[in-house]
Amino acid sequence: MGAGSIMVDKTKWVLQTFTSSAALWQVSSRRESDMVNLWDSFNLTWLICLFATGQLIADCYDPLDPNGNITVSFDILQYTSDGYVARITIQNFYLYRHVDKPGWRIGWTWSQNEVIWSMSGAFATHQGNCSSFKFQTPHSCMKYPDILDWMPDALPQNRSDACCKGGILDAWAINPSKSFSSFEMTVGNLGGNPTGYRPLNLTLLAPGPGYTCSPIIDTDPTVSSVVGGRREEQVYRTWKSTCTFSSYLANKTPVCCVSLSTFYNAAITACPNCSCGCRESDQSRTLCTSQGMSPSDLVSDTDILQCTDHMCPLRVHWHIKNNFLDHWRVKLTISNYNLGRNYSNWNVLVQHPGFSQNSTSYSFNSIVLPTIGVPDEVALFWGIEYYNDELLQADKVQVGSVTTEILLRKDMDSFTLRNGWAFPRRIYFNGENCEMPLPDTFPMLPNGGSRIDPPHWSLLPIVVYLTYKISGFRF
Repeated sequence: MGAGSIMVDKTKWVLQTFTSSAALWQVSSRRESDMVNLWDSFNLTWLICLFATGQLIADCYDPLDPNGNITVSFDILQYTSDGYVARITIQNFYLYRHVDKPGWRIGWTWSQNEVIWSMSGAFATHQGNCSSFKFQTPHSCMKYPDILDWMPDALPQNRSDACCKGGILDAWAINPSKSFSSFEMTVGNLGGNPTGYRPLNLTLLAPGPGYTCSPIIDTDPTVSSVVGGRREEQVYRTWKSTCTFSSYLANKTPVCCVSLSTFYNAAITACPNCSCGCRESDQSRTLCTSQGMSPSDLVSDTDILQCTDHMCPLRVHWHIKNNFLDHWRVKLTISNYNLGRNYSNWNVLVQHPGFSQNSTSYSFNSIVLPTIGVPDEVALFWGIEYYNDELLQADKVQVGSVTTEILLRKDMDSFTLRNGWAFPRRIYFNGENCEMPLPDTFPMLPNGGSRIDPPHWSLLPIVVYLTYKISGFRF
């Protein structure tokens, strides 16, 4: 078979996958009513992945969070003599992908000759050339303003409602009340059309690259409740853009890997070699640089890591610890090999059929996420505030780590230790897909057995023998 026919077959497969995924997307419930805005962004990201990169569909579309996005809304609160006052809200609808330090950064292109007279809750990084304004100096005269959030210690005159979080947005499933940020700005210099023009070409760094934003469009004006919910107020106009994430656009190499072990096999399945990069040729070195890894929100190309065969800054280890009559126990450990970076507000997502039953996590917060069209259940884990919500950096001797034990109740019709059933199907760290070992490297059951019985069953031969002895039976 020639290369051309292989490419055609691959393209057909990609298009079929795209069609089925698009159908799934459309039937899924939306957190936002504006489907057109989301669909434009979704199509744009798909086209980039399909035609510009030729990479796997999973790099552009996450079936575990099909409705995830970051929505940027422009609400016109009032009009002025030469423009308007707007409130801009950045809302993170991703279930498990949060915006970490140094925070979000947004920008756009003005349609006309707009200027920003003043801002609260955020600031433009450049003032630009404002020499044509003689009596009042605008906050920013840039055609392409670049906007950052204030830090939590911002002065009162620089603050507005829901602002000043250092650009950090929590994941929707973990903390919805901290998953959005807002700021206000007064826009002017509109001349004969003070009602305003939609900005163009919205860009979002959250905090790094990887987001593709749809065109900003007119939508139904935002309605909010006041007076304890007894009155509704509506803004004059609302513009929206929806930004979706592509792991391929953000970084070309993984940043985490998965290792496996069990109580019934002494062998440990390590992370695949060169999961995130290959270590330097000098095997005696204990510290390596992450040179060659694509910079992302989780690692930079100048980070110092402990030298490993997988060269990932992060490793997730799944250990099957015990098997009891009606439940089984797992130990989940996340290790940080990065010597210069802590990971705050981390989270780990695990896809496993065992989460269809009741489970208990002893040292992490956890929740089972709703899924549509995904055969296995998905559980999200994150740290307990002030206890282990920060994954500390490694040092020259040991790695930073957080760990918990998970107790899972058995479904006797499906539970088995055979053929790797008890291992995860997929694991994410902070929304990044971790490199999994191949199934043929999973720890095997001894003697090819299909199950490991609880320990008390090993007494059965002794009980039978004693029964025969007491009854006087002769062998």
